Amino acid sequence: MGKGLSKFNKLVFFLNVLAALFMLLACISHFISWGVFSFLTFPSLFLPYLVVTNAFFLVYWALKGKRQILLPILILLFGYFTQDSFFKIFDAYDELGEGDIKILTFNVGGFNGIEGMRNPIPKERIINFINRQNADILCLQEFDSRIRKKFNHYPYRFIIPNESDKSPQTIFSKYPIINKGAFNFPDSANDGIYADILKGTDTLRVYNIHLQSYKVRPRSFKREAPDRLFNRLNKSFQKQQQQANLVKEHANQVRYKKIICGDFNNTQFSSVYATIKGDMKDSFQEKGSGLGNTYTFKFLPFRIDFILTDPELEITSHKNFDVRLSDHTPVMASFRLKE
Repeated sequence: MGKGLSKFNKLVFFLNVLAALFMLLACISHFISWGVFSFLTFPSLFLPYLVVTNAFFLVYWALKGKRQILLPILILLFGYFTQDSFFKIFDAYDELGEGDIKILTFNVGGFNGIEGMRNPIPKERIINFINRQNADILCLQEFDSRIRKKFNHYPYRFIIPNESDKSPQTIFSKYPIINKGAFNFPDSANDGIYADILKGTDTLRVYNIHLQSYKVRPRSFKREAPDRLFNRLNKSFQKQQQQANLVKEHANQVRYKKIICGDFNNTQFSSVYATIKGDMKDSFQEKGSGLGNTYTFKFLPFRIDFILTDPELEITSHKNFDVRLSDHTPVMASFRLKE
């Protein structure tokens, strides 16, 4: 297929083939649990950027009038028919009803602000922002249990304290919590917790999960040996998948309507997300707009924080907050019980 091309165009086509292969891996990783080959899911983190890259090649070959245009066309069509949209053009917002329930998830990073910022963000600023949203259910990751009194207006709570060997997490609720528990993910500082929340005569099972972290910072690419970095990422992918399997198996045994939210540390194009989501609804896909990004790494936005609801719950709104209070940004959604 490269016959009749100049040396430069042969190089361009070679790069196009690489981009297409990476995008193919990214697309199929959504459907496959890779086990020890979890590193093959890495391209899924960058699927939106691979779409843009292949679109660039499509335009390039179109301007050149070359048949190589078939490659980006085919891979983009494959992505279109196998993946959810990563960009929502409009916000299908419903007015909040009297019985709607608001839930907010936020990785607060220990209330320590954003790593590397010259001017630290005061804890009170983060706390005040959260309290102003007046969510009915509040799921926080990397909490600081020493400031639990700042949320005393929530009469019901489940807190994993700082003294635990797990990253602190909490579920605050305006409604009674009648049961609660934790996963205790093996060989990990991350964890997931859950609470059964009584709203009227209905019981909701709410999961607040914080899947395995990569612990990768921009400086890691400069200071860490490539093989060590690669092995660490691969192990993180494997643990995420194991944790996702535990969450899904646990949720499948629950007869109540379910909400799963938190920091997945992976995108909507991953097998980790697909495993947990199953037939649940994603609040961003239902009512969001824009990119819905919740985390930025080296200027690249990613959506790794989610609110997933039972199909029997009607999502009425979704909001991504454009605030810089932590490495992550908060996500809030509202829903109502279908009559």
